[in-house]
Amino acid sequence: MGMNRPITIGRIDYANAWPLFHQFEERSDWKSFEVIKRVPSELNRLLQAGDLDVSAISSFSYGQNANDYVLLPELSVGSVGHVNSILLFMKEPMARRRPERISVTTTSATSVNLLKILMAMHFDCEPEYVTAEPDLGKMLETSDAALIIGDTAIQASWLDHGLHVIDLGQLWNEWTGLGMTYAVVAARKEAALASPEAVQAVYKALNASKQYNKTHLRPLIEQACKQLGGESTYWEMYFHSLQYDFGSKLQEGLKLYFDYSKQLGLLKNDVELTFFED
Repeated sequence: MGMNRPITIGRIDYANAWPLFHQFEERSDWKSFEVIKRVPSELNRLLQAGDLDVSAISSFSYGQNANDYVLLPELSVGSVGHVNSILLFMKEPMARRRPERISVTTTSATSVNLLKILMAMHFDCEPEYVTAEPDLGKMLETSDAALIIGDTAIQASWLDHGLHVIDLGQLWNEWTGLGMTYAVVAARKEAALASPEAVQAVYKALNASKQYNKTHLRPLIEQACKQLGGESTYWEMYFHSLQYDFGSKLQEGLKLYFDYSKQLGLLKNDVELTFFED
């Protein structure tokens, strides 16, 4: 049992995941680890390939690989209502005209498939989806709407561009009455079996970081203002609007999301939420 190398940990390189990871290194009593920062789509690929042992990943990626992963309890990035950083920018409001072509981000699977669910099942709309780098202006040159997530979406929301904006977290909540989980923290089953003590140490450190950061947001707010711009009042609102505990409303929302994904053929199989146990 055990690993003959450092345990590798994937960290989402967006502000929405900062409360999970800020001060993680200082709080971990497991000395042999490596933290790798990437956008969600890249972390999804690295965990699936076995290049990471534990990672924050897109919820949809967990659904695709649930047989190979276990979830770390009480850790997620979600919202019950506004998420503020998963935004659909539209040239015309939905009530006036359904989009025929939507440019979607290359950086996350969960949000793209959430959009497809909402379009098909809520709006009865089947647009063409084209992948594009997250540049709002370029995306809208050839499309009726653009889906952007993360820090880029936040910064785009501050611009006076005259576009109509739909917050997908808010729309999902209004439609289903549930929360939405955008990212989870998962470990490869083989890592959990080979070195459960290492995975447990990572879990304990992440949970301790999360609990501390939820009540000590000032350093994260100051970092966001310095690194990404905006006012401190915005970032205080932003971090408080997100939920990191993977509670029942978020779990139920994620199960429904997986059910709808299967109904639409986005996922092949039913998905069970399986959690790591020490």
